[in-house]
Formats: sequence, C-alpha cells, structure tokens
Amino acid sequence: MARLLLVGNSRWHWAEVAEGSWRSWHAPAPSPGAPPAWDQLRAWAAVGALPAGCNPPPERGLTLAQVPLRDLPPWLGIDRALVAWGAWRVERRAALVADAGTALSLTWVDGEGCFRGGRISAGAALQRRSLGEATALLPRHEGPFDQSVLDSAGGWPEDTDQALMQGCWRATAGAIALAWRELSHQDSDPQRRLWLTGGDGPALAPLLEADGIPLQLAPDLALQALAALPAVGLLS
Repeated sequence: MARLLLVGNSRWHWAEVAEGSWRSWHAPAPSPGAPPAWDQLRAWAAVGALPAGCNPPPERGLTLAQVPLRDLPPWLGIDRALVAWGAWRVERRAALVADAGTALSLTWVDGEGCFRGGRISAGAALQRRSLGEATALLPRHEGPFDQSVLDSAGGWPEDTDQALMQGCWRATAGAIALAWRELSHQDSDPQRRLWLTGGDGPALAPLLEADGIPLQLAPDLALQALAALPAVGLLS
C-alpha cells in the first residue's frame, strides 16, 4: 500500500493505492507539532503552507520539474500543472481544466500537451467570506457552504444569506462558462474537453450542464495525476 498527499490551501488531500484499488479523502491540516505517520507516504506535493513540525520527508517531495507538461513557466503552482497534465494524459487532447476549491483556477492545455495559460479568481466560499468581511451589513460565515440552496427559490431567494450563496455559486459557474465559450472562439480544436475538479466541482457540475456545457467531472484529478507521474508510477 502506498499513500499520496497533496497539501492544498484549505485542506490536505490524500489517496491510498493498493493492488489496483484507490481510496481518497480530504482532511484539515494536522495541528502544529502533531504530524501524521509518513512511513507509507510514496510521494507528496504542496501548494499550501506546512504547519510547524509537520514536514513530510523531503526526498519524497515532488516539484514542477517532474510534471511532464510542455512549456510550463517556473512560477506555476504544481496543483495547476498536475490537473492540466492529468486531463491531457487521459485522452491526449486539448483541455480546459476548472479546479474549483479555495481558489478557482482555469488552466488551458492544447492538444500537444503544452501549457497555454489560465485564469485565477476566488472560489465560491472565499467570495462569500470576503463579502462578509468587507461589508457592514452582509452576514459573515465560516461554516460549511450549503449546496442545497442551489435547488431553492428558483435561483432567486429572498433571504440575504441564501442570496449570497446563490450569487457566489453562480458567479463561479459563470466564470467557468464564460472561459469555455471564449476559448471556443479562440481555439478551433473540436476535441477540446472541459474538466471539472476540486471540492466544489460536484455542486458546480449541474449548473454548467444546465447551461449546455458538456464536462468531465473528476474530483481526484490532481491526486490521480500525482500517482501517474513517471517519478511515482502508481497509475498507468
């Protein structure tokens, strides 16, 4: 059995691979000075900060140089590189990857496996939290982001808190839809696919599909790409 770890901005993302089986889970970062056991860790990468005293073995850490996506700029986050390469490697065709978590990152890779650029904005929960912090009357929330609000009031709730959630969810979906349509005018490749990943992916998928946008939902895309890297070799 081997474990993989991707340290995100808000959570730690884990996968366990054993004899053809795959299990993934997501958890808060460990408390400072209370690291998890590292003995089964095969490889890890980080985009978020590591708590004090929680340092995975450096010899098992992966860097951008080990992601075989062409034309990667040296400043790109390894999470964006992983999902872009992970989407391209499956079908070897152009992709726009929407990674919807704390941030919404949109990454374009062409049919030759070359990085072509992207966009970054606040994710739905961060939008909501920022509105509460920057305004006098809007509510501040740190709790779970209620996905059920998307099914209520036909998209136009009267309650302020629900209106915030509707607006933030739909603004995030709208950013993805706009990027997809703009890219369709810029890039004539008919084989291009939209990939949706990240913690908010399952909630955003129905909004995009209702807007007539076909997509591939892949919640574990970054971890699966990590497992498939030549330096790791856990997935073919």
